Amino acid sequence: MPIEDRRHATVITHALARHTLATLRDRGTGQVDFRDGLVDLGRICGYEIIDGAMETEYVAIETPLAGTTGERIAGVGDVVIVTVLRAATPFVEGLLAAFPEARQGVVSAGRDETADRDDDGGFPISIDYVKLPEIGPGDTVIVADPMLATGSTMTAVLERVRAAGDPDRTFVLAAVAAPEGLLRVESAFPDVEVLTVAVDDGLDEDGYILPGLGDAGDRAFGTTGRERAETAGGG
Repeated sequence: MPIEDRRHATVITHALARHTLATLRDRGTGQVDFRDGLVDLGRICGYEIIDGAMETEYVAIETPLAGTTGERIAGVGDVVIVTVLRAATPFVEGLLAAFPEARQGVVSAGRDETADRDDDGGFPISIDYVKLPEIGPGDTVIVADPMLATGSTMTAVLERVRAAGDPDRTFVLAAVAAPEGLLRVESAFPDVEVLTVAVDDGLDEDGYILPGLGDAGDRAFGTTGRERAETAGGG
């Protein structure tokens, strides 16, 4: 099974996931290929969540010729996917290939690019918009953001998700994660399971992941500078 438990996170080690991540990391990858790569990675990660973290159940079925027993994924119709705007939009597009029946929510959240990091290494977070479906005790929630850097954005989003209901399981899904972000999420939400394709080395002085992907939102949507500040996500 290409999922590997590590301290503070579970790493998706599927060869296609690693291959796609290498394309996303490459500074020579253009906007269209970067966005398509996020879609591909979301789809791969979705299938790996199903294979590695969801149970199956035996069911009786009738073929055109005889009765037999088959297996179906338990709870696949009780999934809520939360998009952290904006960089997660193509990432979630891929996830929906694995979970086409998922209910969806969005949270527009981003860190203040002009502010300094606080004493514990985080950033002040602005949440501009929240729209979440009802979340019940039988649901599995997947909160998707390609970058888990300081964890400031993700913990702010998880607070809003928890206010909407108490699911059976909650996953955070990131393409890459920094150790600092993993520790922040684990400290604030010890029952949340973090899935990522890579745990990177750490953060630079501005709180960006090294080696990372660069700014995933900018690379996917072709924006920089002021445009980024107005539509930021991640952190």
